[in-house]
Amino acid sequence: MSAPEKITAEPRTEFGKGAARRIRRDDKIPAVIYGHGNEPVHVILPGHQTMMALKHGGANALLSLDVDGSEQLALTKDIQVDPIRRVIEHLDFVAVKRGEKVTVDVPIHVVGDAAPETLVVTENAVVSVEAEATHIPEFFEVSVEGAAIGTQVHAKDLDLPKGTTLLADEELLIVNVTQQVSAEALEAELAEAEAEAGIEHEPSTEEIAEAQEEAKAEDAAQESGEATDSE
Repeated sequence: MSAPEKITAEPRTEFGKGAARRIRRDDKIPAVIYGHGNEPVHVILPGHQTMMALKHGGANALLSLDVDGSEQLALTKDIQVDPIRRVIEHLDFVAVKRGEKVTVDVPIHVVGDAAPETLVVTENAVVSVEAEATHIPEFFEVSVEGAAIGTQVHAKDLDLPKGTTLLADEELLIVNVTQQVSAEALEAELAEAEAEAGIEHEPSTEEIAEAQEEAKAEDAAQESGEATDSE
C-alpha cells in the first residue's frame, strides 16, 4: 500500500437531510470517523480529491485526514454511493494508528487465461486477513494462466506479504477451474431441474405453431395412406 493520501477535513456542524444536500451540492462529502473509544467525529471532505484517493487506495483505502490541524489516519469501512448518479453520498471511517493491526477483507484479482474448454469460477471474491494499518494489501493476485480442469486455489495458496496474517479458513476455496458447459447441456440441466421442481411453462407461439404443423403433416400422411389402401 502506498503512503496515505493527505486530505484536509472540515468540521461538520450542521446535520439533517437538508444540510447533507447542501454539502453535496458544493461537491463535498459528509463523513464520520469512528474508533479508539472516542466520540464519532463528523467531518466534510472535498469531493473530487476524496474520490480519487479512494479510487487509488482500493477497497481498504487509508487516508490521512487533517482535522482541525491534527492528523488522523482513517481506514475506509463503508462507502454509500448514489445508485443513479454514481456519486459518493457518505463515508464511514475507522480511526487507526501507525503500527496498529486491523482486520480487513482484501479483494481477489484473477489474471491469465486457463486451458481451452475450461470455466474459471471465483468462489470467494475477498479473503479476510490481519495486517498493519499502513501496509494493507490492495488485492491478492491469482494467476490461472494455462490452468487445467480440476485446478483449485485455496486461501492457503495465496501469496501473503510479510506482516499479513490469514484469518480465513486455510481450505477456503478461492478459485475453481472446471469443465466448460455447452449451451445445450446447460439447457438440458435447467429443464431437468425445473421438471424435478414441478415447474411448467406455457408453450411459446413458435412451439404452438410447430406442433400444429407437425399435426397437419401427420394428418396428411394418414389421409394419403388411407387413400392408397382404398385403391
